[in-house]
Parts: sequence; C-alpha cells; structure tokens
Amino acid sequence: MQKTNIVHWVRFALTGLGLVLNVIVLPTILMLTALLRIIPIRPLQTFSQHLAIGIAQTWIAINSALFRWFLPTKMTSNVPDTVQANRSYLVVSNHQSWVDIVVLQAIFNRKAPFFRFFLKRELIYVPIMGLAWWVLDFPFMRRLTKEQIAKNPELKNRDKQETIRRMQKFKDVPVGIMLFLEGTRFTQAKHDKQQSPYQHLLKPRAAGAAYALSVLSDKLDQVIDATISYPHGVPTFVEFLMGKCAEIHVDVQVRPIPLALRQGDYETNKAFRVEFQNWINGMWQEKDAQLAQIVSDHSDFSHPKN
Repeated sequence: MQKTNIVHWVRFALTGLGLVLNVIVLPTILMLTALLRIIPIRPLQTFSQHLAIGIAQTWIAINSALFRWFLPTKMTSNVPDTVQANRSYLVVSNHQSWVDIVVLQAIFNRKAPFFRFFLKRELIYVPIMGLAWWVLDFPFMRRLTKEQIAKNPELKNRDKQETIRRMQKFKDVPVGIMLFLEGTRFTQAKHDKQQSPYQHLLKPRAAGAAYALSVLSDKLDQVIDATISYPHGVPTFVEFLMGKCAEIHVDVQVRPIPLALRQGDYETNKAFRVEFQNWINGMWQEKDAQLAQIVSDHSDFSHPKN
C-alpha cells in the first residue's frame, strides 16, 4: 500500500512539474504574438491568429505527451475521419470533471479546429493563462445576477455586444466553439437538487448554443457531439495526475445543424426557443442512454457526490 502511494505521488510530481513548466514557457511565447495584433494591417493580424493557434496546439501536444509518458490512463475515442481541422464546428459535451477539458483537447488536437471555450470574465486575471486566453480570442462572459440586470439592463446588452465583437474574429479562421451545456460539473447533489430527468446528466442549457449559432450561423458547419465517460469512476484532476484514473472513453458523433435553427431569436421567439430546446434535449437523451450502458457494464462506477 505504501509503495503504491509513493508511485502515485511520483506520477503527480513528474506530470505536475511538466505541466507547470509548459504553462510558463509556451503561453509566454504565445503572448508575444499579441504585439502583431496592434499593427493595423489585416493580413498581419490574421497571420498572428494562425501563429497563436499553432503555439497553443503545441502546448496541448506537450501536455498530452506528459499524460502518455507518466500516467497509466487508457484514453480511447472514435473521432470520425469526417472531422477536419479546416472546418468550423459547434462542439457540445457532458461535464463531470476538470479532466474533461484536457481530454477533449488531447483527442481533438490538430484533428479538429482549435477549440474556444466561453470563460468567466474573472478568469482573464489568472496569471499567464488569462492573457493567453485573451490572445487566443476566447470569449469572456460576465455572470450577471437577475438583480444586476434588473438594476442596469444595459449590462446584459453590453456583454453580449462585446462577445459578438470577439466572435466575429473567428470568421477568418476555422474554429470549434466548445460548450458544456450543463453549465457546471455533474455531481449527484446537483442532479438531485435539479431533479434532472436524465439519469447521468444535468439538464442542458440551450441558450449558449443558440447564442453561438446566432452569431456564427454562416460559419459553423456541423455539431461535434462528445460523450465523455469514466468507466471506473469520475476522477478529480489531482487523482488523474496521480494515475488513479484507469480508463477514459470519448464517443464522438458529428451531427448536422438543422437549417431552421440557424436563424431565429432565442430570447424573443417562443416557438423557436421550444424547437431549439427539443433539438438539444434529443441529443441529451441519446447521451444519457450511452452513459447508462457504460455504467451497467462496470460495477465499480460512481458519480461525484458534491
């Protein structure tokens, strides 16, 4: 037992050190590309976008190599050959652990376009990474309360316009708009509180997907629907770095975007909103059935409780 614990901590130390060094070196180089952005020449700015993405993909490749070298985790996926790095996609996934992010980056790196996540605005102040996300044009969103919106309705519109402005930059390069539609990580406590109709998922929030499509309707080609499963139990990120996650599988399906859902006002058109929600709910029903089958095949599976 003691020997096993030592092995886990050695794996954690080696992988963690590699990640720290990588997060210092590559994003620092990445930030230098920001200097090209201030030169008001469109071709040069587009070149800086491609250069920044190339550096970010190298960063992901190094992280993925560290996981292969030091961790025993078996990571499998079935990314279809039809997924291409020179096309643009709306990417949706279930969300159970912070490990989900590095898993998706690992399996799609250089097979699909570089993924952008919607980030809380506060994350821009994270040392090194906050500026790196800004250089890579990640959309930053404010989390406004109902009270804040009621007091100053203009805040919501201002945030929306700023996000639209940043997303317009994706019209020049292939992009994957990555959304965890549940809006938070799955835990049994959240599931019970929400009274989710799904066995292994929280209720999806369709508004984010509708928002992305409304801005980039003519840019996004298809939906990449990823279902992440941890057959032997969902790990924390620390447990993952310690090598305590035996297996991860990602099932990937590519779906068309219905033409009727590319154009419509989700906020004001009730019929459109219901149709869009039904489309998302249909994907979630299939995803829940997949996860239920995986759980039934593995007696040691358990959900995070909190």
